[in-house]
Amino acid sequence: MKLDAKQMQAFLAVIENGNFEKAAEHLNVTPSAVSQRIHALEVSLGSSVVLRGRPCEPTEMGKKLMGYLRRATVLEDELLKDLAGDEKDCLRLVIGVNGDTLNTWFFPALAEVFISKNILLDIVVDDQDHTYALLERGQVIGCVGTRSVPMRGCFAERLGSVNYQLVATPAFRARWFAKGLTREAARKAPVFAYSRKDTLQSDYIQSRFGLLSDAFPSHYLPLPEARFQAIRHGLGYGMVPHMQARALLQSGDLVDLVPGHFSEVTLYWHAWALQSPRMEALSQHAVNAARRILDSKEK
Repeated sequence: MKLDAKQMQAFLAVIENGNFEKAAEHLNVTPSAVSQRIHALEVSLGSSVVLRGRPCEPTEMGKKLMGYLRRATVLEDELLKDLAGDEKDCLRLVIGVNGDTLNTWFFPALAEVFISKNILLDIVVDDQDHTYALLERGQVIGCVGTRSVPMRGCFAERLGSVNYQLVATPAFRARWFAKGLTREAARKAPVFAYSRKDTLQSDYIQSRFGLLSDAFPSHYLPLPEARFQAIRHGLGYGMVPHMQARALLQSGDLVDLVPGHFSEVTLYWHAWALQSPRMEALSQHAVNAARRILDSKEK
């Protein structure tokens, strides 16, 4: 059996665009043609590759196919650029990263390699506990996440740990926690989370007070810097990386609601074992640079 290029192209377009109609527009063909190519692909593989929904998603077989296509595309692009002899040609890499990583150490650690290797970033942002699923579904070719065990055909390297502190403004503490962070106060004070996937705050509150996530009010804001600004302006309290909150804690603009307590989150770099030269350089640089920053005493 040999994979058909047009069928692969149609499959990738359906998953990336979410439905057959948009995939057809992207490929400049009819939806019927896209459907026929997907059907022919599924017949040749003996298995379905697309879950027809809103949006369309890959099946388990489709996830394996997506992973292969992502890697194959990067390898082919980089080979063609090398053969053309133009080292300044940019290469696009799709990477899964959590919001706090982007907002703290990611660019200080990796800007140099992005620039020197002419890498175009295509970042997919998700909670650190869920970026692994992006790699598993073939949506990215590398990710930063909390899972320590690599997927088959991939590797996982420890990057270091991020210390989180439960912070708020002095005015917020005076209003909601005048008698301290008690169970009764925690039931009423609004928490600020990124999304319903973000369980860092709720896990701590449950472990300390036995309160489930629906037992207290929560704001949700998926933008890391905007969420931090909302906490700074007193809309809620939440877990914030120490490296982000340190200066404001020292100035008194923020206060530590549980002095001396840190919630430690260990991060790992996941990528496919077979990588393009530029992806390999990124992986090596990411691991080394992140360890220098995250394992420092000032993190």
